[in-house]
Amino acid sequence: MGARQNRRECISRPQEPVFANEVAGEIAFGCENYGYSHEDIQSHVHRAAADIKIQDILDHSLHSLSYGMRQKVAIASAEAIDPEIYVMDEPSANLDIASTYRFADIIRDLKQQGKTIIIAEHRLYYLMDLADRFLCVQKGKIVREFTAQQMKALSNQEIRALGLRTPDLHQIEQAEILSAATSEVVLEVKKLNHSFGETIVAKDIDFQCRKGEVVALIGPNGTGKSTIGRILAGLLKEKSGEVVLFGKYCRPKDRLGKVWYIPQDLDSQLFGEDLLDELTTGAEVSPERKKAAEEILEALELMPFVKQHPSTLSGGQKQRLALGVALMHEAPIIVLDEPTSGLDGTNMRNVSRMIRKLAKMGRTIIVITHDAECALACCERAIRLENGYITDDFQIRGAELLLEKIGYDQKEG
Repeated sequence: MGARQNRRECISRPQEPVFANEVAGEIAFGCENYGYSHEDIQSHVHRAAADIKIQDILDHSLHSLSYGMRQKVAIASAEAIDPEIYVMDEPSANLDIASTYRFADIIRDLKQQGKTIIIAEHRLYYLMDLADRFLCVQKGKIVREFTAQQMKALSNQEIRALGLRTPDLHQIEQAEILSAATSEVVLEVKKLNHSFGETIVAKDIDFQCRKGEVVALIGPNGTGKSTIGRILAGLLKEKSGEVVLFGKYCRPKDRLGKVWYIPQDLDSQLFGEDLLDELTTGAEVSPERKKAAEEILEALELMPFVKQHPSTLSGGQKQRLALGVALMHEAPIIVLDEPTSGLDGTNMRNVSRMIRKLAKMGRTIIVITHDAECALACCERAIRLENGYITDDFQIRGAELLLEKIGYDQKEG
């Protein structure tokens, strides 16, 4: 029993739950392994689910949930075991603002209970009033240590030099975006509807996108953003409504290749032996095709890594490689699902610059994101979804309006 208790003192959770098929089973998994009684397991599961506010999805399949909702389940499964030490890896990745604040409240409660918490994290804003120390790690070494006050005092220039994200989203300087959008409407969505059982994820969705435009698709977790992205790409069939590409109604199979969807789980989408193979897989590699792939890798600043296996790349490099695959297929419209999730400040800014470069090349980009820093770095317009409905469609004119729409200052969430 002593060895079991020692293992329970320190709990480390990956970014996603991977042990069960349904939510309740995932949260219960750790408790079951530590020999809790059936009554205790039920009590711990329901308490943890209530704390994270996911008690209404306990019987849902994990595979039906968005990545943000899966992240909530992972947090609940760690809390259910009630360890003395928590080690969390990017716990805010894919969480909307309200969920991030609720998570911060949980961390605050755990601190008050005397728990020790270590968080490996890139997003810093929600930790400013929580963390006692900030350790900056580079190339496996701690290079700087800060108090919260010292973190808040860093200038934007110092933050960029350290490769960090901003500790205060109000300090974000919106990038000077020269719109590449033309007057040509390349994508039109008309009265789009979709649901999973009784859960509505898209209700009478209407919007247009122009050639060269970069649009952020924002809104709470589980509200239908990824579902709409998959529908646009023809990977999921709408219940009703129309998707019009370049003035013509397109059935799902006709949208394949014209709208390219890049999901959050990039590792499951990369198949090549090296970067050149990744871009040319599935077709005969003619000299012309090889040259085109090399030019794309050069434009994406990936040629120095051309001989590497895709799985060895950093998160930002994988995102650029996935963009390269879309370019090889000449997709005029690209949907990026949380492209900066889990990226540090440097890679977030690099991916944002690449998105702007693609827009200048005439591509239309839809960025599904909770990342205000990313949206302000590359998007000129935002469409907000909630409960399957479009609640706002607005031009991004500085940080304040965007932060208001994503609920940055609504700390009670």
